[in-house]
Amino acid sequence: MKKINTRFITRTALIAAIYAALTYAFAWMSYGQVQFRVAEILVLFAFIEPKYGLGLILGCVLANIGSPLGVIDVVVGSFATFVAIAFIVVVRKTLGFGKKSLLIASLGPVISNALFVGAELTYLFQTPFIWNAIYVAIGEIIVVTIAGTAVVTAVMKNNNLVEKLYIN
Repeated sequence: MKKINTRFITRTALIAAIYAALTYAFAWMSYGQVQFRVAEILVLFAFIEPKYGLGLILGCVLANIGSPLGVIDVVVGSFATFVAIAFIVVVRKTLGFGKKSLLIASLGPVISNALFVGAELTYLFQTPFIWNAIYVAIGEIIVVTIAGTAVVTAVMKNNNLVEKLYIN
């Protein structure tokens, strides 16, 4: 059986804490029908190191504990993050480590959150699913596909930094 190393535990906790802290710091735009969750940029770090996935999911759980939408947001939002990370990891394994595959991987969080969080908002607010999905997708495109890919592309250009981000 493989031992869980200190680096993995530390990085998982750090990623979770940063995700939650960013969400709370920008709470005014992190929850609701129209949302721009800055912390979602971090989801693309699973493209560089898939082991960050656990910390990202835990961070989403912690962030959504404070959600004005209640417990349903903890469950649905965290599941959407899980699906998004799974998509990102599959794209990375299938298409490799490049800018084009990163751009494709960034669509996982857009689609996952649009579908799951869009459905959650429809249930909570009794508003049309299509509009909820579109609003959530727009926020995700701006934060993840535009800002997130710019940040992660810059990180990917620095081989030394990429090496330090790996968890062995």
